[in-house]
Amino acid sequence: MPELTVRTGITAAAHVVPAAPTAKQCRPAELAADLRIGIFRSARRLRAERGSADLPDHQYSVLGWLSKNGPLAPGVLAEMQHVQPPSMTRSVNTLVELGLVRKSEHPTDGRQVVVSLTDAGVTEVKETLRRRDTWLAERLAELNPAERSTMAAAARLMRGIADS
Repeated sequence: MPELTVRTGITAAAHVVPAAPTAKQCRPAELAADLRIGIFRSARRLRAERGSADLPDHQYSVLGWLSKNGPLAPGVLAEMQHVQPPSMTRSVNTLVELGLVRKSEHPTDGRQVVVSLTDAGVTEVKETLRRRDTWLAERLAELNPAERSTMAAAARLMRGIADS
């Protein structure tokens, strides 16, 4: 089987991968395991690319949810993050202290607050996304056009799987 060299950019060493998968590698169970490993390693590497704030992943996730959805109540954020409300309250309070989010009165329920991004929070999200996109674009630039085409098709398929 012909082989092709792919540089990952993670280490100086090049990785040799088969040019075409074997029939066994295309079986759903084997493919699922390979994809899971690749997805998790890629996601971990992308998470390492961050803006200037040194925040844990769960706090970056809060910024991301707010960026995507606009102001949200802490309880809604806790539900989206699959954490208990007290944990979310601690995260939000830390982000408030860092000047990345603000709390304001809930528009319909005076007993609650909503959390929104500050200008610094918006900047942090944009910078983090820019760094992540730059890192990934640099890795993709190392691929040949056929490999990039394969990655484009895989990206569409992965979005479909993620949305199912």
